[in-house]
Amino acid sequence: MRHVRTAWPFWLLTASLVVLLLSANLPTPLYQGYRERFGFNSLVLTLIFATYAVVLVPSLVLFGQLSDGIGRRPVIAIGLTVATAAMVAFGVAGQVSDGTAWLFVARGLQGLAVGMVTGTAAAGLVEYEPTGDRSRAALFATLGQTGGGALGPLVAGALAQWAPWRWLLPYVVGAVLTAGVAVAVGRMPERMPPRGRWRPQWPSIPRAGRTIFVRAGVTAGTAWAAGALFLSVVPTYASVVLNTHNLAILGAIAAITLASASVAQAVSLRIGVSPDAGQGVGLLFLVGGLGALVGASPTRSAVLLVAGALLAGAGLGLSYVGAQAQVNQVAPADRRGEVTAAFVTCVYIGLSIGAIAVGLLTDALSLFAALAIMSAVIGAVAVATALWHLRSDQPGDVGRR
Repeated sequence: MRHVRTAWPFWLLTASLVVLLLSANLPTPLYQGYRERFGFNSLVLTLIFATYAVVLVPSLVLFGQLSDGIGRRPVIAIGLTVATAAMVAFGVAGQVSDGTAWLFVARGLQGLAVGMVTGTAAAGLVEYEPTGDRSRAALFATLGQTGGGALGPLVAGALAQWAPWRWLLPYVVGAVLTAGVAVAVGRMPERMPPRGRWRPQWPSIPRAGRTIFVRAGVTAGTAWAAGALFLSVVPTYASVVLNTHNLAILGAIAAITLASASVAQAVSLRIGVSPDAGQGVGLLFLVGGLGALVGASPTRSAVLLVAGALLAGAGLGLSYVGAQAQVNQVAPADRRGEVTAAFVTCVYIGLSIGAIAVGLLTDALSLFAALAIMSAVIGAVAVATALWHLRSDQPGDVGRR
């Protein structure tokens, strides 16, 4: 069966990741407002994040395999439809006197949507890349996620601060975008013939690539554990450090991290950084960013806060794009959705651990103590993993075409 490679499905899949992660991160600058408005504590906020994780991780495993069996298009289109339903649930939460239950529903739906789309779209980008360049596919898979993640808090913060209907308008924008892209994806041709068979099972990694996969998975999980801090509690932390409640500014702090990640990813491909070196150096950048973040509180330094966001974002971007590129190399064509989903599972396990642990520690100790402890733990894992990369005798140059 002959397939013609055209560019538009590649860009459409990139757009699907952008709008998905944009919508998933729209609530970031608004959580503190929900907490004050509905009167819940840090533990409830932690449970809201836990709901997202509990739904997301098994969804990744399930739907990555399903997309190998029935095709990428239906899984992504349905996932974006679920993301649209999550926007509706968030909108309802802001219109009732106590919308806490609706926040749980919305985050559960977002977990399902992200689980359905991220691994499937990342696998699809490899198949739809017009020239077959797997490094470029990895770049746009990670750019779509970090770029969309950066736009989410930026858009929501600006709309909530300066536009009417603070608790509704951001989600109307998110719903329109996700629904529109879902319709477009429904018209996309399949690049690879579906296997036509599927049964749920735990994903397995080809023996020859397991060491590379494990190292890449630990790298990505560590990077996103740090990213979770910037997406969950850093806006609240920034409000204390900067003594402001301006939602546009607080959303921008989270956005800076992911925007920096996007720039670092593009630069790494431009200058030809090898994935092992990129991951090792990126993890060390991450450590520097976490150190600056912790130092911002006692000094009340906006400079350290922004520097921490920039450094951590660059570290996240370098390490994640290198890890994704390596996984693209070891994933067999007929199991690409399964292996990619397993990799993205590592990402969201790290993100979930970071968000949930810092929430529990904040409730037990204080916000600053929680960030300091989590930064130390994540930093130690990052240093150890960076040394693993930099001392590796694996070729690891998955940037080769």
